Parts: sequence; structure tokens; C-alpha cells
Amino acid sequence: MEKNLRQQKTSIIKIALFGPESTGKTTLAKQLADYYETEWVPEFARDYLQEKWEENQHICVADDMLPIAFGQTALENEKLDTAKKYLFCDTNLMVTKVFSEIYYGFCDPLLDEAASQHEYDLVFLTDIDVPWEKDDIRDTPDGRETVFSTFKETLINTQKPFITLSGNKESRLAQAVSIIDNLTIAKEKGFTSADFVEIYKHGVSFENVLRQLKAFKKGIAKSNLISPATINNGILSLSQSEFEEKAAFYDLEKSKLKLKKFVPASGAASRMFKFLTAFLNDFNINKETINAYRNRKQDSELPIFIVAMEKFPFFKAVDKKLREIYPDFESLDRDYKNYYFIKLLLSSDYFDFANKPKAVLPFHEYKTHIANPIEEHLNECLHYATANQISNLHFTVSEAHQVLFEEAVTALKEKIEKASGTQINTTYSYQSKKTDSITVDAKNKIVRDNNNAIVFRPGGHGALIENLNALEADIIFIKNIDNVIQNHIDQITLYKKALAGILITMQQKVFGYLKAIEKDEIQQDEISEIVLFLKEHLNTEITKDFNKFTIENKIIKLKELLDRPIRVCGMVKNEGEPGGGPFWVMNNKGEVSLQIVETSQVDLSNQKQKQILTEATHFNPVDLVCGIKNYKNEKFDLQQFVDQKAGFIVEKSVDGKTVRSYELPGLWNGSMANWLTIFVAVPLITFNPVKTVNDLLKPAHQPQ
Repeated sequence: MEKNLRQQKTSIIKIALFGPESTGKTTLAKQLADYYETEWVPEFARDYLQEKWEENQHICVADDMLPIAFGQTALENEKLDTAKKYLFCDTNLMVTKVFSEIYYGFCDPLLDEAASQHEYDLVFLTDIDVPWEKDDIRDTPDGRETVFSTFKETLINTQKPFITLSGNKESRLAQAVSIIDNLTIAKEKGFTSADFVEIYKHGVSFENVLRQLKAFKKGIAKSNLISPATINNGILSLSQSEFEEKAAFYDLEKSKLKLKKFVPASGAASRMFKFLTAFLNDFNINKETINAYRNRKQDSELPIFIVAMEKFPFFKAVDKKLREIYPDFESLDRDYKNYYFIKLLLSSDYFDFANKPKAVLPFHEYKTHIANPIEEHLNECLHYATANQISNLHFTVSEAHQVLFEEAVTALKEKIEKASGTQINTTYSYQSKKTDSITVDAKNKIVRDNNNAIVFRPGGHGALIENLNALEADIIFIKNIDNVIQNHIDQITLYKKALAGILITMQQKVFGYLKAIEKDEIQQDEISEIVLFLKEHLNTEITKDFNKFTIENKIIKLKELLDRPIRVCGMVKNEGEPGGGPFWVMNNKGEVSLQIVETSQVDLSNQKQKQILTEATHFNPVDLVCGIKNYKNEKFDLQQFVDQKAGFIVEKSVDGKTVRSYELPGLWNGSMANWLTIFVAVPLITFNPVKTVNDLLKPAHQPQ
């Protein structure tokens, strides 16, 4: 046997099994070789040491390490000659190196260098969650956790691409096959093993990465707008008495239902203070005046902020702190006062508002206290999402901010519960990292950070369909974290309840039809009734060839159209706010439906599409009430009703360079594309978002 430690070069994909003794390496190597109909490399040390034991009962000593390394290398190189596409190595020199260091306190320099230089397309680190099995050459089951940690640290320190495999032998094989198949595709697409492992550990499926790359290259099909949804043409208009009637009906029905309010609240308030952050980054108090900066940058937001500074609910707290820090504050020039105020507001050492979630920021000043959006949502939840003295509120949060949310809720909850006699249950969830997107540059090359790691970006609010899907409730109210109001809670409550009343009315009718279909009680004349109901109340047109169907096929089609989650969406008059609106849209099957469409989903180079967009009369304020259970009281799988082709390509500027990422179909856009949809006109008072800090100056957020 040739005594050298050089690996033979090859195009074969080599997978190394790495881990402490008795962790299933040999079993898995054999399984994988059988599955892929190729070779596997046995552990040379096993036969070597078994022979030594049988000859004279001698055990392994330090001098055996180098011969074992020579033998293992030769065996691996030999197996390459007959391997087909893959080679699975039951062990490698890194295992020998680790055992040498653990048992003998040192490693021969030749072995150490070779172990570091040997390369594998992937290393599977085998977990210790399988029973230890005794044999003649194994040591002891004691201290397995410590040994496993040493193995893992070695892979990390030597920067080897590895994935840990856990579970029984069947689940390990299934995991390994899935990983190897995707690794093979990744290699063919030019990804390195390190890239592949990074994507895997981030939790993003490689299939999604390929889908994103395809979208970057080919673009995403734009929505095909037919016309804007308008009053009596897709948007239901109710009188005040009708709203009150629907709200009263909801109040009668709600005791039978589990209610929940769902508030997307992930991320920091950085956009809210964007113009102030830009000011601090580009302004030098010693070189120019604030007025000169404003003129130079054509900044219209900054002077509004400064002039109305005392009207902000946080003014007194910041002003008080300024006077503590600067004893001579009152005598300072006005520019210095304003500059220090903004600096303190955003400073990480003090208020740090741009890095905190909107939910915990001071929004409204009352006579007795200052309220944040969490308090306003808790109060709203009590008013319209309470049944049987129980109110359920769910926030989607970033993991880093959950403690802030919990502290804010704890500070408010007891007082609100005592005053209302209602139990408030608050729960939290995170936007899953597996829904993140890779980022590419103008040439569709993956963007990396200074450490050469792949840059991922969150997949947008469409990722929250998973969070919504996990909730247990009959009716779910959805409202954004920043859409709260300081006054008029009774009006907000009326319209929210009315939307829920409409939902329940429609749901009861739909469930009645579906139960009749299930019992085979639908007659020919009732088919026409259902078709008319779908058209007039659920904005669902039947295809022209429907009349050619047999009665059986007509009923099958009607069941398919009716058996879906339902959403009732409030729509306000369009007064120039950026964002989505209601439209009639045709999909690639020629089916027309009501959808909420964002400007970015429209082909603005198409004059006809652009014209339809500008004719929109209403705006989507994210004011939804959802029914997520079917007529059998079973939860729908909401993922089944997503239009996967309705994602977004988002462009951003990072360090002066344009980068792009993919956002999933929006939560109330493509993620609900195949729901039953009802749009209802609601008053503008229901829409009070705080997109920039200056929005807090609007009447809806000021004391009256």
C-alpha cells in the first residue's frame, strides 16, 4: 500500500461521514452507496485495529495514528476508480486527527496538515442520538457529549462544509438523500459547498433559491388588470343603518365563535425616521445651518418636524433629558437645540427610536398618560374581538424585539383587564427565516457581505401567511401595527364589527350550500341560484363552458369555487396614499377575480394598464376580517390558496449599488389570491397609518 497522504483529484462528489464512534457512520455510508449504486470507503482503522487485537490483544496506541492515516487515504483513492458520480467515506483523516488529540494529547504534523487539506464536497456530522453499541475496539459510552462537541468544533475551526444528521437510520437516510440531491444541483449551478451549507443552515430550501434566481433572470409576470373595482362594481357600499345592522348581527353571533386579532408588527421603525437618520448622517453643525441643509437636500419633511416638534408625544421626555445632559441648553442657538434633540431621539445610548419597533413608541398623548400602538391595539381588541369575556391578540414580531413587546403588554394588561372585566391572551410568532430571499446585484450575481457570507433579506409580509395559517380561530381580524387612532374608537369598532357581520352572513350561506352538496341535495334550479350567489355576492364569475357540464360536474365545480377561505376587506377612498388598491384581474387561465394589487405588480410601460391603475377610486388600508375554517369546522391549509407567481422583485440601493431581492406574494395580495373576496367601502377615519414620524402630527393622532 502506497504510503502518502495526498488525495487523488476527481470530479466525483465526495461525502464524508464524520463523528464520534458508534454514531451510525458505517450504516449510513452503506445505505447511501446502495441508494446511489456506487462505492463507499470503509474505515481502515477498524480492520487494522481488529487484526492487532486478535493477534496479541493489543489496543490502539499513538504510533498507530499515522499508519491508519496512510491506509485510509490509500483506500479512499482506490475506491475512486470504481465509484459512479458519488463516493461515500465512512470516515476521513479529520476523524483520525481528532481521536489522536483526544486520546494522546497531540497529532503528528503530517497527519494534522493532511487532515486540513483533504477536501470533501460535504461532511455529514453524525449526532449522538443513537444508542452506543459495544465491540472489541470501541472505548466507552461515557462522555459522548464532550467528544461530539470536540468533533463539531473541529469542523467549525477548519471551516469545513458540514451538516449535522440526527434521528434514526431511516430518517437520516431520507435527510441525507434530499441534501445530496440538492447539493448536486447546486454544484451544477455553480454554487460552492460553503454556499450550499449556508443556504441550508439559514433554512431556505434550495428549490426556493433556484426559483428566486429564475425570477431575477426572467422577471415576474405582471398583473393583468381588467378594470378598477369601484362602488357597486366589486366594492359593496352600505348605509350607516346597514353598517349598524351588520355590526349588531355580529354581536349576536360572536359568542359561538373563537375570535382573534392578528397584527403584523415585525421589524424596527427605521423607515419612520428615515429622513432624520439621513439628516444626522449628512449634516455638520459646525459647517452649515439646518436651513442650508434643507435647501441643499430639498428636504420637505425636516422643517415640518422641527416647526411642530412640541406636538409630538415624545417631546417632553426628550426635552427633559436634553436639559439634564446640557445644563446650558436654554442658552444654545436654535440650530444646536434642534440638532441635539434629533440626535438624542435616535441615539442608541438614549431613546434609539429608529431601532425599536413601532409598537413600543409613544404615539398618542392623553391627559393621564402617553400610549403606544400596543396599548391602542389592546383596547381595539377589547372593543371588537372579544367574546365571552375573552380577547385574543397575536403579534408577529422580530425575535430581537419580543422582550420589548412582552414588557409593554405586561405593563398594560392587568390594568386594562381589570377595567374591562375581560381576559386578554397575547401570543407572538416570528417571520420564518426559511422564507428569506437571497440578494443579487445588477448582473444577477449573489451579493455577499464583508465576510463573504450570502446576504439574505426577509421575504416580505407574504411570509406571514405561515403565521396566519398556524392560528386557531374562527374569525381573524387583521390590522397593521401603525394603523391606530387616538380618538373615535367607537366608530372604528362599528366598522370592524360590520365587516365581521358581513363575513358571518356570507359564510353561513356558503356553508349551507356546501352541506347540501355533501348530502347530495342540490337540484337543477339550486345550481342556478348558487351561480347567481357567486356572481352577485362573492364576485366570482362562472366560465362560459359551465353550461356544457353535466349536473355532476357542475356540482363539483361549484363545490370547488365555494370551499375556500373568505376575506372581507375594508376599502377607503384613494387620496394619494402609496400602496395597493382593489381591481378586477384576469389570471393566465382567463379567470377574472377581485384582487388587491400593488403598483409594483402593474406593467407601467403598458399605457392601458397604467390608465386602469390611475382610475382606481379606492385604496387598501389593510383592514381585513378572515374566515379560515371550512363548513366542517376544519382549518383550511391557507398555503393551498396562494398564487405562487404573484411575488415581487424589490430593488434597493446599498452603498450606492442596486441590489435586488424577491418578496413572496403579499399577505393580502397573492397570498390570498384564491380566497373568496368581498370588498366593502369604509370611511377614511378607519385608516390612520404612521409611515413617517410626521404622520403623528395628523388630527387622528393628536389630542382633541
